[in-house]
Amino acid sequence: MDIIYLKDLRIDTIIGIYDWERRTRQTVILDIEMGADIKKAAQSDDIKDTLNYKAVAKRLIAFVEGSKFQLVETLAEHIANILLREFKVPWLRLRVNKQGAVRGVRDVGVVIERGKWE
Repeated sequence: MDIIYLKDLRIDTIIGIYDWERRTRQTVILDIEMGADIKKAAQSDDIKDTLNYKAVAKRLIAFVEGSKFQLVETLAEHIANILLREFKVPWLRLRVNKQGAVRGVRDVGVVIERGKWE
């Protein structure tokens, strides 16, 4: 299995459990690895034969910008479901980073893996 990835996808959204977080948009940073088979696309040189990472990014930007979850865990699970169901990704690893959420720590977040290798 091959991997198509998006790294450092930054999206502003409402996320958090505190009152101030519910009023202020914060940036979450996504790093996504998605299982794919790129052989057909490599032969045809046609975007229709591969996972269109621009389409993935646009879908996730629209979703995350409109979401208002309290937990990054919930956001991560919903993103994973979009990738698995809408884009038919057989496997993914997703890192959701909420920078600055904890004083003195640069990166805070979750990493989840869903699906399985063939």
